[in-house]
Amino acid sequence: MEATIALRLPRDAASVPVIRQLLDSSLQALGVVSQIREDIQLMLSEACSNVIQHAIPSDDYMVSTELTRGRCVIKVVDAGNGFDFSETSSPAPTSEHGRGLLIMQALADDIRFVKRRERGSIVCLEKVLRFTEDAPGLSLLLNEELELQQGVPEIVGNGPHVGDHLPAGDHADVK
Repeated sequence: MEATIALRLPRDAASVPVIRQLLDSSLQALGVVSQIREDIQLMLSEACSNVIQHAIPSDDYMVSTELTRGRCVIKVVDAGNGFDFSETSSPAPTSEHGRGLLIMQALADDIRFVKRRERGSIVCLEKVLRFTEDAPGLSLLLNEELELQQGVPEIVGNGPHVGDHLPAGDHADVK
């Protein structure tokens, strides 16, 4: 099974809690552990907040999430002027702003930035999912892995631990 959520949202701060709650509810229903859900919420908030603050002159942006093979892949796409991610610098220790990229990099298992000249930017965030014991997501999202005996993400609880992550190699295509 693969679950995909895609929303086109107004470039307004009120849109951030909507997508956060929608994604968190989905992850919770699948049995993803709370720490992973919290990391995903924070990464998503930072990516969306950057769009809202910096993606001028765009009026809206798109967030798509894909839950498959024990991973959550989030793409935040804007149609602003684009952002050169290679020219970012670390904020001053007393600065109240400028930590979003650092937070996303610290929490994501994989992160990619794509600048589309005069067509905006794409931030692609990936997080390996961990599930509670007997979580619905174990059978729904990982059925292929179980059949192929490739291992599954760590299970939290008293059950056996098959592995702590999925094999590398499955990445979202961001063109």
